[in-house]
Amino acid sequence: MEMSSYIIVSALQACAHLRALHQGKEIHGLIAKSGCEIEIFENNALVDMYAKCGSLEDAEKVFDGISQRDLVSWNAMLSGYIQNELGVETMGLFRRMQMARVQPDLVTIISVISECAHLGHLKQGMEIHGYSICNGFACNVLVGNALIDMYGKCGRVNKACELFDRMPQRDVISWTSMIAGYAQNGLYDEALKLFCQLQLKESKLDSITIGSVLFACTGLATLQQGKEMHSYIIRNGFMSDILLDNAIIDMYFKCGRIEDARQVFDNMSSRNVVSWTALIGGYTQNGYCRQALKIFYHMDFVGVKPDPVAIITVLSACSHLATLPQGKEIHNYVIRRGIGSYSSVGSALTDMYSKCGNIEDACRVFDRMPQRDVVSWTAMITAYAIHGHGEDALKVFHKMQKADVIPDYITFISLLTACSYAGLVEEGQKYFDCMSQGYCIMPRMEHYACIVDLLGRAGNLEEAYSFVKAMPLEPNACVWGALLGACRIHHNVKLAECVAGHLLKLDPQNPGYYVLLSNIFATAGKWDNADDVRTMMKKRGLKKDPGCSWIEINKITHEFLAADRSHPQADKIYLMMDSLVEKMKEAGYVPDTNFVLHDVEEELKEEMVSSHSEKLAIVFGLISTRPGTPIRITKNLRVCGDCHTATKFISKIAEREIIVRDSNRFHHFKGGLCSCRDYW
Repeated sequence: MEMSSYIIVSALQACAHLRALHQGKEIHGLIAKSGCEIEIFENNALVDMYAKCGSLEDAEKVFDGISQRDLVSWNAMLSGYIQNELGVETMGLFRRMQMARVQPDLVTIISVISECAHLGHLKQGMEIHGYSICNGFACNVLVGNALIDMYGKCGRVNKACELFDRMPQRDVISWTSMIAGYAQNGLYDEALKLFCQLQLKESKLDSITIGSVLFACTGLATLQQGKEMHSYIIRNGFMSDILLDNAIIDMYFKCGRIEDARQVFDNMSSRNVVSWTALIGGYTQNGYCRQALKIFYHMDFVGVKPDPVAIITVLSACSHLATLPQGKEIHNYVIRRGIGSYSSVGSALTDMYSKCGNIEDACRVFDRMPQRDVVSWTAMITAYAIHGHGEDALKVFHKMQKADVIPDYITFISLLTACSYAGLVEEGQKYFDCMSQGYCIMPRMEHYACIVDLLGRAGNLEEAYSFVKAMPLEPNACVWGALLGACRIHHNVKLAECVAGHLLKLDPQNPGYYVLLSNIFATAGKWDNADDVRTMMKKRGLKKDPGCSWIEINKITHEFLAADRSHPQADKIYLMMDSLVEKMKEAGYVPDTNFVLHDVEEELKEEMVSSHSEKLAIVFGLISTRPGTPIRITKNLRVCGDCHTATKFISKIAEREIIVRDSNRFHHFKGGLCSCRDYW
């Protein structure tokens, strides 16, 4: 019995809908065996079926074999590339279509504009915009909406706004696209103002509009407006919308309302991997990284398989905690699941290993990545930077350039940081200039802060100060803070007082700046000035963050404060500390009591400096691990000079490698030396 073309096309459409590739191939085989010439609409249905089933190679074979393609043929192949997120192929096919002088229709134009938006291809998007104007498509509301979305996603929000204002007619999607454009570009207030205008025109909004507004509330961390949107969602029956629930969870976390976020999650009728990822990310962002790890394992336990985004999020929790064993567990999970080939996952693993103090494994992950994007290269540059390997960071950047990967502004922050930590002053200044001259990246505040830090660390304080005064931007607290830190390193009290004046005006509620200034005075023996600063802190209700160090032994984290005696093995720790101090003194160690910032007797100063939190954590590591095992310590503040010197002696006496991560960077102590070469 001979099948009609109508039956064949209907059957292929059913296969496409069901993603039934095997049955679709069987139908293709039957058509081929019939010996009849395949009609154009049958070929088009085959292209569509193969594309929707993810078999792009077969779709391309059928498409290339069509002698007389019509517009439907081109649109089917374009649609296939877009559905499979093959942006380069999409744009290439559209150019072929133009060369073949095939006139695109509305579907083609909208599809290609949407793909430009997805890829962030502004230049091609502008070309399609021009084509739309010349061929009468630009006045169509659907095309206008796609163009607003494209300009918004490509960072040209002014152009999107101009289009929106000129539209002869708008629908809800027009308003939503413009609101989303504002929100995506950080113009959250404008997004909310436009939403208020929309409410006056439309009584009923869709979930996409609400999602865009929630994104703006999240960006502003405006709890009141976020709660109002949550109430709107409940009143209008959107609570079963999983996308909105996920957005609400994210909003509450960004506003610091952990319990509210958790309540929304617990009340969801159904959850997807995005819901769980939002929960993991929220706990991580709010400093509850251990809880985030527990949620990740529970997520897997209940049968929700993590996607690459979930993996990246939980690796961030491992990085914050500097918990190498659990980071390795996640890495093994990635290997078992076969998702290690994603460049985003490889970048996150590189970052995790480096922030857990294992630069060797960070390099191994990076070297084995099948594909590297700008994030991957930047992660490796950052890894070398925070471990003090400035020259290696520069080598990676040169390889990145040879690989024709264009650096972004974050790459240059990492590069300048690497130069600063390694004392590569000339190189840092060269790359600062290269950023704008070679890559048309205008320096941001973070880049200026890096240069101030670079010059300041090297002792060029006057040059750093002149650089700040000559900045085209108004210096913020980050820039002045870098200069104040340099004043502490080089004991420049006069400049420190001047810099602190700017800092305390810009950020009067940050206790760190008061502590830094007080410490500068104390180190210089100006105890009255130091006391005045601390009195000012108390009057303003500010408290110094206590120094805290922690070490992980057998997946249990042990935390120590200065002079801490709360640990169950405190007696043993202090006994060994006394023994170590004696051996260190025999080897030439002299306690540097300048780092005791209190006006007390010298003997008490020695006792105080010997019980700093990092020393206690190191000694606990020595008595809790086998000889030869590396010891990994994390501290919430910068390591003091005496602890730095003492750790060098301990590493030699105990014959251990000691890796210390402080608030700025890593120090690798081995055989009496530190990887920073005492430049920090």
